[in-house]
Amino acid sequence: MTNTPNLRENPVFVALDTPDLDQAVAMANAVRGHVGGVKTGLEFFSANGADGVRAIVDLGLPVFLDLKFHDIPNTVAGAVRAVAGLGASIVNVHASGGPAMLDAAREAAEHAGGASRPLVIAVTVLTSMDDGDLKAVGQTPPATEQVVRLARLTQEHGLDGVVCSPAEIAPIRAACGPDFKLVVPGIRPDWAASGDQKRITTPLQARERGADILVIGRPITGAEDPAAAAARITTELGLTP
Repeated sequence: MTNTPNLRENPVFVALDTPDLDQAVAMANAVRGHVGGVKTGLEFFSANGADGVRAIVDLGLPVFLDLKFHDIPNTVAGAVRAVAGLGASIVNVHASGGPAMLDAAREAAEHAGGASRPLVIAVTVLTSMDDGDLKAVGQTPPATEQVVRLARLTQEHGLDGVVCSPAEIAPIRAACGPDFKLVVPGIRPDWAASGDQKRITTPLQARERGADILVIGRPITGAEDPAAAAARITTELGLTP
């Protein structure tokens, strides 16, 4: 059964970006009292597969399985059905896969039904990309316009929300309304290094702008005391641990 995230209670999802299952489990257990869920991605899934995902899901925290599916519609539908069966609470696809692929992802999630239905969100523009990167791959900058275009497409095809950078929260809200879920990486507290993310803001700033889920990795997982770092972010957000 899927663990449904309570976004009002705690919007922080810690990114378990490691191929080491034991390390991921230990980290999730260390911070579980201070976060609302966890995110696992390609590195973790490539090393540990479905069994690894089940091990994280079994800890009882909502899991955002960040695999960014992008393929022909039938293949993406099968992939969404498969990860829904693992108990993932949130799954994602690339919005640039197009209308038929987005429809297939939504329908596959709906087929899961009931409490096992995951939220399906779409990736717009990766937060590691800026306007120069978009131009280099043949997409028209600025990034914000591309993000809003893809967010509208995602909403039109019935998905639950998008992944976006903090800078794009306001324009997406204006285009897609208050109920469209915004999952926001590229977040760094002002006491943490920015790393390879080019479009960032602090957790409190992102929350005040209207982010639903704050995906935070290295400021927590790379801290000397991850639980203390997670607790500090929770306190800065004005949440009760």
